[in-house]
Amino acid sequence: MGAYRAHVLVLRKTKLGETDTIVTLLARDGGQIRAVAKGLRKPGGRFGARLEPYAVVDLLLHSGRTLDVITEAVTVSSHAALREDYDRAAAAAVVADLLDKISVEGQPEKQLFALSTTTLDVLAEAPLATVPALVVAFLLKALAMHGYRPEIEVCASCGAPAAESGVISPSAGGVLCSRCAVSEAGSLRFSPEGRAWLARLLGARMTDVQALDMPTAAVADCFRIVRAFVVYHVPARLRALDFYTEQLDEQGLA
Repeated sequence: MGAYRAHVLVLRKTKLGETDTIVTLLARDGGQIRAVAKGLRKPGGRFGARLEPYAVVDLLLHSGRTLDVITEAVTVSSHAALREDYDRAAAAAVVADLLDKISVEGQPEKQLFALSTTTLDVLAEAPLATVPALVVAFLLKALAMHGYRPEIEVCASCGAPAAESGVISPSAGGVLCSRCAVSEAGSLRFSPEGRAWLARLLGARMTDVQALDMPTAAVADCFRIVRAFVVYHVPARLRALDFYTEQLDEQGLA
């Protein structure tokens, strides 16, 4: 393939040898790229801080035998605020960790990149009180893009009307009618308000979520449900999500 350019979001960095680093990236097409930045950890290295997590960068890469090599990096958006504030950093880490686990090399998901970069843009500027709602909305939308959108209109098991359902099941894929809820293991109770907010978040753009003025109780209810869906459907431990859950628990939001 030789040299090629890529517009990417930096997800994480892993040390390689004395001064090199493996950088995990989300490409514009939603596929994952893992590449080596030679000398990235060397003092005064040519890349500087351009390959920090959450940065959007234009790269020039050269194909390698096992991993491609980054030879040029130009910052498009540094998202520095996400690394400088504790609460924003914890939220951004959830975004990057999920993307790291669900994106796959050579398997594009074109909407994922736009969702992710928009989410980080909003997280960098939004009032801190709205950050948990933004995390919930991102997780919900990312799940939907990968085929795990929770069914909240009819029973996910039998398709019967479930307008009054207060039960939802990650394994079944959504709300359950009263008959199916009896036999479904691992189902969760949730409020009518929580159900209504899940629908609102699914229909809202990320740029509009902070203006929805989501009540604290609804954030807690929706986070609990969405986290259960993520844990069930993503076959990898999300340490950033575990840490964020502990954070919200201390605030009474999880």
